[in-house]
Amino acid sequence: MRITTATAYDAVVANLQQRQQRLLESQTQLTSGKRVQRASDDPAAAAQAERALAWQGRVEAQQRAIAASRHAMQLTESTLGSAGELLQQARETLVQAGNASYGDSERAHLAQSLADVREQLLALANRTDGTGRYLFGGEGADGAPFRDVALAPPPPPPARPSAVQYFGLAGAQTTARVFGEASALTVDGDRIWMQAADPANPGQPLSVFGALDAAIAELSSPGRSSALVAQTVGSGLGRVDALADNLSSARSAAGQALVRIDAIDDRLAQAHVDSQQQRSSAEDLDLVQAISEFQSRQSGYESALKAYATVQRLSLFQYLG
Repeated sequence: MRITTATAYDAVVANLQQRQQRLLESQTQLTSGKRVQRASDDPAAAAQAERALAWQGRVEAQQRAIAASRHAMQLTESTLGSAGELLQQARETLVQAGNASYGDSERAHLAQSLADVREQLLALANRTDGTGRYLFGGEGADGAPFRDVALAPPPPPPARPSAVQYFGLAGAQTTARVFGEASALTVDGDRIWMQAADPANPGQPLSVFGALDAAIAELSSPGRSSALVAQTVGSGLGRVDALADNLSSARSAAGQALVRIDAIDDRLAQAHVDSQQQRSSAEDLDLVQAISEFQSRQSGYESALKAYATVQRLSLFQYLG
């Protein structure tokens, strides 16, 4: 078999190109830190890395939802704590109203203090989470869930005016289920603010605003006897205590929700780490092995170049001269 100079040249050049290509692949892997650059490099590993990446994306989306739920429940818990403090102020005001030495003007001043407390409570009941979602709107509300509806004419004392009404939907908005458990984004405001147990009327719902409106109306009325004032104070204190207990129970429920959210978040954080490890094991480069392989390929390529240069000098024309 006769080997022409052109055939030998083409074979050597092809071999050099293959070595150069393998060297380039090693350089690319080292600079990127990835063993699998394309699916064709290792189809099984590429598929595993893709599945891990998809799961990582789902976990991150769930973490964002859990973060929103935590923020909402933290605001709910703190709001109910502030509401409890305001009810304590209302209780202290009612106790002052029972002072037998007070006249109509002093009681009217105390009624105004209760009205201020009522307005602050109404603002708390309509608090949002910062994104426009009402914390106590239940499953949704078009606008503020608690609205002051004017009553004309206002009911005379001792009737309890129900000026504030609930326009939300019963229930609560939640996140999608994570590990089989949904996390709250809102709470049922009607149950918390409008459905306490009335100690004076068992089985009847008691509204935070209705109870305060009743006390305000009665304390604002002039010419009432000491007995009627004492009755107002006694019934008002009983109702405020019942309302405070109801808000305290709701606050405890928000605290329990935060504990569950923290537990879910811990599991999500571990799932995120697991997905990263799975992806890394599928596509990341073993640097020690890669550096060794790069050096081996580099030495082989340099040797091939030297051999090619040596062979190129071996020509018949050099001897004929």
